[in-house]
Amino acid sequence: MKKIREKLGQILLKEGLVTEEQLEKALEIQKKDGSRLGDTLINLGIVTEKDIVIAMAKQLSIPYASYAKGLLKPAENQDLAKLIPEDCARKSILLPISRHLNSLTVAFMDPLDLITIDNLKRMTGCEINPIIATKSDLQRAITEFYGKEDLLKDAISDSYELEEFKIEKDKDQDQDLSLDDLIARAEEAPVVKLVDLILMQAIRDRASDIHIEPFKNKINIRYRIDGVLYEIPPPTRHLLPAIVSRIKILSNLDIAERRLPQDGAFYVKVENKGIDIRVSTIPAIFGEKVVMRILDKSATPLNLGDLGFDPEELEKFRRSISSPNGLVLITGPTGSGKTTTLYAALNEIKSPHKNISTVEDPVEYKMEGINQVQIKPSIGFTFASALRAFLRQDPDIIMVGEVRDLETAQICIRASLTGHLVLSTLHTNDAPSAISRLIDIGLEPYLISSSLIMVGAQRLVRRLCPECKEAYETTPALAKDFGIKQELLYKPKGCDFCSHTGYRGRVAIYEIIMVNDKLRELIARGASLTEIKAKSKEGGLRSLLESGIRKAEEGMTSVEEVLSITLVAGES
Repeated sequence: MKKIREKLGQILLKEGLVTEEQLEKALEIQKKDGSRLGDTLINLGIVTEKDIVIAMAKQLSIPYASYAKGLLKPAENQDLAKLIPEDCARKSILLPISRHLNSLTVAFMDPLDLITIDNLKRMTGCEINPIIATKSDLQRAITEFYGKEDLLKDAISDSYELEEFKIEKDKDQDQDLSLDDLIARAEEAPVVKLVDLILMQAIRDRASDIHIEPFKNKINIRYRIDGVLYEIPPPTRHLLPAIVSRIKILSNLDIAERRLPQDGAFYVKVENKGIDIRVSTIPAIFGEKVVMRILDKSATPLNLGDLGFDPEELEKFRRSISSPNGLVLITGPTGSGKTTTLYAALNEIKSPHKNISTVEDPVEYKMEGINQVQIKPSIGFTFASALRAFLRQDPDIIMVGEVRDLETAQICIRASLTGHLVLSTLHTNDAPSAISRLIDIGLEPYLISSSLIMVGAQRLVRRLCPECKEAYETTPALAKDFGIKQELLYKPKGCDFCSHTGYRGRVAIYEIIMVNDKLRELIARGASLTEIKAKSKEGGLRSLLESGIRKAEEGMTSVEEVLSITLVAGES
């Protein structure tokens, strides 16, 4: 008698990974859009990709292979790369692991893809023995197996042998080359290959930025991964003008202009993912410094449930963005994820029945159903002028990239008071300071109190690597100083999966102030920041530090990481 396969939802329920209510909600969504249950639960932020893969392994009675545990390393001397070529492995996200007689073991992201399995049977002449792994683990293992990581090392090593690029050391390298020379060198095969590989490796390493920095006798190349900069071995210093020129050509910048900063952008496709690259150049004393910002939209969650809100914070935020009018502010320094949070909010509330417009500098995420506008200060098209135009176009919701000046702030306030919901960002250390900042800009306190409905502050902390994090006992000092109630906390260790950093990915921590009647009275009479903070605490405000400590108690991050982020932000 054929054994009946247990449903995925029931397995997740048994494991305590979902509740009945969460499963019912996911099944309702699944019926509407036809998506897979696992994908729906991941998109809702209820489970992780690894949770789903392990549950599927149990459901299908097949092994789960983890990269960190060395189970995605193909057997040697079996010609597996000839059996399954690289383009096939990358396209279908699968990896040959071993061959025994006529049986080929293959790791799949989706072992239920029967068409792919049939194609592999015909291509290899083998029976396919499927095992399952996460998409991220497979992509990393595929890269290692087919040797792409070594290509960058080889290209950098080869750069030191390129005699045709060498220039006499006593010459000013960047100023001595003619425009024709720069173009010719930028289009040489070794330079094109090197720039391509620098970009490809950064994308595969999940870098958010690439820094190319010139010094007297060397180039520094650094990737920013999870908010931290890491150096990679640099090519020879003599290639700098050619590398910079190649990047400028890709970005449609003026390669002859080396005295002024320039900004540009280009688009690349890596492993079937579209990536936007924003480029900024600035003249330094030893040549031009280049910073490339990598905007991989597929790696950025645009669902509120995935960002890091605690349930109470998420409920407050959702209530605020559901208001028909008013001003909602997200504060924090550059790179703290403010824009991502606002886009996740727009993604949740957008509807064919709402007219939503954004004004940004620049537009970071392109979204269907939303009118997005990029300012151009060089021709007088500023935040303020765009907002004035918006108000003549019957908007329901407006997102402003940043409140930078009094004029922009006044128009935002006016719009929020005349029936529009306005979302924007502000640069302050915490949520209560946003009110003081608006007053410092020049807004009248009574206008702020009448329009402001919520202020949120946020930071990004690194997530502990799920494969190698280590538990340790909470010390009495930690428990006393930070009110930690958990007996066990976690710290980073380091493994292959996290490139031996102990961390992989980031999660946001928040503090949320809902502006109630008592706070409105304080703001309207120009109360001090101390009074506003005290009243916010009475209303249940959880600070960034407290939010971070809760994440540490849940095992998402370490206490040290939280303190490094929040104490710098002025928490105490």
